[in-house]
Amino acid sequence: MTWYQDGTLHYALGIEDTFVPQTRPGERALDEYELTEHYTHVDEDLAKVAEVGADMLRWGVPWYRVSPEPGRWDWEWTDRAIDRFGEVGVRPVIDLLHYGTPQWMDGEFAHPDFASRFSEFATTFAERYADRVTDYTPVNEPMIHAQFSGEIAYWPPYLSGDDGLVRMITALTAGFVGAQHGIAEVLGSRATFVHVEASLRLAGDLEGEHRELVDHLRDRRYIVEDLVTGRVGDGHPLLEFLQRHGMPDSLLSELVEKPALPDVMGVNYYPQHSTRLFRDGEHHTGGFHDPAPTQNDGVAGLEDLLVTYEERYGAPVALTETCVEGTVEERIAWMDASLAAIHALREAGHQIVAYTWWPLFDMYEWTYRHATGPRAESQLPMGLFDLVESDSGLLRRRNPVADAFVRHARGL
Repeated sequence: MTWYQDGTLHYALGIEDTFVPQTRPGERALDEYELTEHYTHVDEDLAKVAEVGADMLRWGVPWYRVSPEPGRWDWEWTDRAIDRFGEVGVRPVIDLLHYGTPQWMDGEFAHPDFASRFSEFATTFAERYADRVTDYTPVNEPMIHAQFSGEIAYWPPYLSGDDGLVRMITALTAGFVGAQHGIAEVLGSRATFVHVEASLRLAGDLEGEHRELVDHLRDRRYIVEDLVTGRVGDGHPLLEFLQRHGMPDSLLSELVEKPALPDVMGVNYYPQHSTRLFRDGEHHTGGFHDPAPTQNDGVAGLEDLLVTYEERYGAPVALTETCVEGTVEERIAWMDASLAAIHALREAGHQIVAYTWWPLFDMYEWTYRHATGPRAESQLPMGLFDLVESDSGLLRRRNPVADAFVRHARGL
């Protein structure tokens, strides 16, 4: 019996693992492990996961570091980290692509060999750690990934518009499926795949003047998961959109014939950001630059999304990221409320198998990449441990949110 079939609610944490190493004028490299000094403190950090009662950790691999050039691998630091997981008794759920490619890959996700190179990376990692690692998220938040890199030109390769979006969706989907199938060939039935997508809810005047845009966004939020699970065929509302903007029919057919199904469907939900509010009489584009405000729907939004994904994909569901930015009291209040909602859903018969607070310790805003000030100006108070600047680097200072997590995870 696998962990997601044992009937318990697993308590997990995450360490923010965004890697965008490419730079250009006005931009800095973004490596959250470097910013948070996780490379230096990995032994201590993984011990803290066990300290607060989590049995699982969503943890990413810095592809650009382990693959400094084509065909050459540097596993020294990753070996140390995987060994440490075993020492502290925490199960790793490996994020293989949490944004970003190696620096030698010209064009990043637009490179013609991206999918095959990513599949090679995934398979090589799975082979090296086959005796200790069985749980994988091939691509984290692929739709956010496609939008940032292909629709709004925010991250490399800086494409824009619908053509750019579909080009990134095509590349990420092909890489996702190739990686999952490659890992499955290595591990067989021992492999567990946790698909993870950022959630998007729409609220407000949804039946008015923005109805066409709203309908498109409702369908688009699922498109990568629909593709990798072989659901995009005749009758899918976005089939014509994908074809018109360049997705090859050969890939569409291949996905239907050989899908990559989730063992667990992961949903990332941030109550302060996950619901967009539409209003008639206001200009809306639906993109990241849309002036539509967010609406905090709290546990109602969380319940809606978990049930929707469970029903749509027919798999157990995990809350794979959640938290609120704010005071210790605000973070604890959300933890208590969100876990109460999950326990109620489980009692009602829904298969909710894991709860993940993200992150273990504070992280830095992605806007750090375009800022010029010190990292402290981009710090987000989100974790169970505060990151505190000192003469010797960043200290990890436990705060009362950690005590709340312990209380839940250990049933105190």
